[in-house]
Amino acid sequence: MYDIDKIRDDFPILKTKMNGKRLIYLDNAATTQKPQQVISAIVDYYSNYNSNIHRGLYKISEKATQKYSESKEIFAKFINANSIEEIIYTKNTTEAINLIALTYGEKIIKEHDHILISEAEHHSNLIPWMQLAKRKKAHLDYIKLNEQKSGLDIESLKEQMEKKPKITAIFHASNVLGTINNIKDISKLAHKNNSSILIDGAQSIPNIKIDIKDIDCDFFVCSSHKMLGPAGIGILFAKKSILADMPPLFSGGDMIKVVNKYSCAWNDLPWKFESGTQNIEGAIGFRIAIDYINKIGVEKIRKYEKDLMKYFLEQTNNIKNIEVFGPKNIDERVGIASFEIKNIHPHDIAYIFDKQGIAIRAGHHCAMPLVSELSKEKALARISFYIYNTKQEIDESIKAINKVKNIFKIE
Repeated sequence: MYDIDKIRDDFPILKTKMNGKRLIYLDNAATTQKPQQVISAIVDYYSNYNSNIHRGLYKISEKATQKYSESKEIFAKFINANSIEEIIYTKNTTEAINLIALTYGEKIIKEHDHILISEAEHHSNLIPWMQLAKRKKAHLDYIKLNEQKSGLDIESLKEQMEKKPKITAIFHASNVLGTINNIKDISKLAHKNNSSILIDGAQSIPNIKIDIKDIDCDFFVCSSHKMLGPAGIGILFAKKSILADMPPLFSGGDMIKVVNKYSCAWNDLPWKFESGTQNIEGAIGFRIAIDYINKIGVEKIRKYEKDLMKYFLEQTNNIKNIEVFGPKNIDERVGIASFEIKNIHPHDIAYIFDKQGIAIRAGHHCAMPLVSELSKEKALARISFYIYNTKQEIDESIKAINKVKNIFKIE
């Protein structure tokens, strides 16, 4: 049973008000709220065993080191990785992708090589590859969208793969369309064409069960803050065989095993890629966030989110002059719904929602090429759901949509 009342009680922010109204938070694709358990774990660290990791030979430092390592073990198990040697902590998904582009990418990409991405990528999975292609005088190729602009064109994917890209970088779930890619099939196709593959899982891992071994991708990246954890900690999974040959991006601190005046040797995996003092409290909070998700169950979260998405699509389907982008089939999308109302700028929509106590996102959603193709305003409003949202909140959102239309005298 999915106990929504109990879940909502765990999130202190949901008891607050915005513009005099009880907060309805529907910007989960940007960041999720934090349960009290995560907040308390971070407070406990700072209150009772704040210290650096891997350095102190005293009890509270040993405890901090243990908690930090445990978080990696919990996450490795969460995605079915082989060990923590394949789990690198970064600041966020963006840094994780940049790390790969600036190390692995720099090493394998040569002049005239091909790098493959899609037209629907977040800037974080676009700009690092664009810059790499410019530096190396390589080709940046795009998988086109289908005619409905709801997902990838499979024929375009196959055609681009024939160019034998050295690297393929693709989203698992779109932060604009909500579309879920079949990353297992794409990974298989990439490897068949001798391409390494990176999966941007920032929008999928909060609600879709990830099995790295089954997907068989070379890299998988995501962020703690989109799955109930603290900000400032991202996750890079990479196969051990690849990490062993990759040079570190940053130097200094604990990523060194031996150093003298003129030479040094890198530390073992995964510490080789984690220079300086890490986001210890972030890792500790992240571990608790994973525990929280596991307690509910990813499958239950996915089922609940689909139910919310189905309800939202049914309600908006009865409203004139509104278009919701992405697949119509809820099995093919996560709980993200970008939309526009005819002749009304998305910023005005978000402003009126805010006055009703409803937090949504409006803009290009860090996906300017895609949003510019979808909207003449080059911006969309976006609602995104997570574990604590309700159908009653969707009802309030529908009222807000109708209020927007009334204010602007749109039928």
